[in-house]
Amino acid sequence: MHQPVLLEETISYLITDLSGIYVDCTLGGGGHLKRLLASLQQDARVIAIDKDRDILEKTRKTIQVANVTFCHSDFSRLTQVLAQQNINKVDGIMLDLGVSSFQLDIADRGFSFHEDARLDMRMNRDQDLTAWDIVNNYSEAEISAILFEYGEERYARRIARRIVTKREENSINTTLQLVDIIKSCVPAGYKRGKHPARKTFQALRIAVNGELDALQSVLPQAVDLLKTGGRLCVITFHSLEDRIVKHFMQEKARDCICPPGLPICICGHQAELKINTRKSVEPDAQECEQNSRARSARLRVATKL
Repeated sequence: MHQPVLLEETISYLITDLSGIYVDCTLGGGGHLKRLLASLQQDARVIAIDKDRDILEKTRKTIQVANVTFCHSDFSRLTQVLAQQNINKVDGIMLDLGVSSFQLDIADRGFSFHEDARLDMRMNRDQDLTAWDIVNNYSEAEISAILFEYGEERYARRIARRIVTKREENSINTTLQLVDIIKSCVPAGYKRGKHPARKTFQALRIAVNGELDALQSVLPQAVDLLKTGGRLCVITFHSLEDRIVKHFMQEKARDCICPPGLPICICGHQAELKINTRKSVEPDAQECEQNSRARSARLRVATKL
């Protein structure tokens, strides 16, 4: 079952005009969208975006209301998507990052390290690159870099070396084949905490879908598209995403971005955002108990000046 995280907190921050225009950049199962629609007046408008066509169509069937426009696209193309709808300014933009419950729970999508499936991990099945391609074709150095940079995996080199050794014998085709390879080369103590394949699968998923590049692309677009007083709400699920969002909002909330030590400001930069969440908003104990996937969620919010 799809359980949206930080639901009430996100929607309460997001809405500034009950008749406004809002964008859900990561539709998924539609949990946030349904709550948003329940809070808005009928003359409001919502643009719902998802790069996963299967999930978009599945959710569209459960939300059949006239004031929602569903768009199959990557949110990195936010400006173009809204331009196609003749929209140049909106009242709120929401992003719920990471993999959705539907993608994790459908075994043949290859996102889960608990279910056996072909190595895939594409959020958009129209694209060519899959996790299989990375695991079987990238060099040892490239795989190691992906695991270290996107997964913060301490055993990245060891895992990459074992992957390359094993694929010389036979191609690595499935998720559980990869899990077994990871388990075979990390210390025994590493297996007693969280799942030893967790960081590797996260890293491959991010690389396959270009998630961090898309995030860095959409944030400045979102600021440009917001009306004065409009809100940007971003839910992240790991430190890499959260760091990007945090630093972006901090920079956009500063009047001067000159290097330290200059006697006067020469950049002329003016703040574009006011940060609403001095610290990220985290789910409470009850939500974490009801939905284990909420434990790593962080919400950051900023208002357009």
